[in-house]
Amino acid sequence: MVKLKKYNGFLKLFVIFLTLFSISSCSTKNYNLTKIEGKQVPVTEKTGETTEIENFIKPYRDHINKDLDNVLAYCPETLDKSTGKWQTGIGSLMADVCVQRGNIVFNAREKKDIDLCLLNHGGIRAILPKGNVTTRSAFEIMPFENSLVVMALKGEQISEIAAYIIKEKKPQPLSGMTFTIAKDNKAKDIMVQGKPLDLNKTYYVATNDYLANGGDSMTFFAKSTQKFDLNYKLRDVLIDYFKEVDTVVAPKNIRITEE
Repeated sequence: MVKLKKYNGFLKLFVIFLTLFSISSCSTKNYNLTKIEGKQVPVTEKTGETTEIENFIKPYRDHINKDLDNVLAYCPETLDKSTGKWQTGIGSLMADVCVQRGNIVFNAREKKDIDLCLLNHGGIRAILPKGNVTTRSAFEIMPFENSLVVMALKGEQISEIAAYIIKEKKPQPLSGMTFTIAKDNKAKDIMVQGKPLDLNKTYYVATNDYLANGGDSMTFFAKSTQKFDLNYKLRDVLIDYFKEVDTVVAPKNIRITEE
């Protein structure tokens, strides 16, 4: 028994010695990365398929494609975001739809109405071609997971929205608001829901969560007095609209004019 205790004691000391030696060795050595190597491995149609994997995936792929190719409505003309200086058919349509569909949720929850909608020109990622409109169309136009939110802004921030649009010189999707660009490149005759802008009034502005957080330099949203998350993805807003109508009709009313 005494010999066993001595052996165990010696073993513990030996382990401690090795541990200290290892720590000391590591602390005195400096390791530097000197070279990184890599190569590109192209994935092409010629790459062989694994039959077992393909057979496993196919039923799911077919099911998803069937859902995506489901016809929801018809569009009599091609709508894209490049035809228009200050507004486009597809942009005005998206903004109008966000007000229309968003109000269903906002009014039910908050007993309030959305006054206007501002989205971003860059957020429209595809055209809406002439012909059948499918679920896939909505995914192509809005591939991101952005959700619809409503921001409470004072009239002063609404005037900042007009100034932002003029500065950016892009047809930002806009609904519920009109104004004229004067010769001095400033906004005048700003109207919200057909009424002159009241700088002291609180307006409820629909937008997406990316822009509400300051995306695309829309810093005026940071001045909001209240934020309402509708938990309603913009893609689903489009899909619900397409399901509701038989024919997609782009708005033709002018929202921004120039002197």
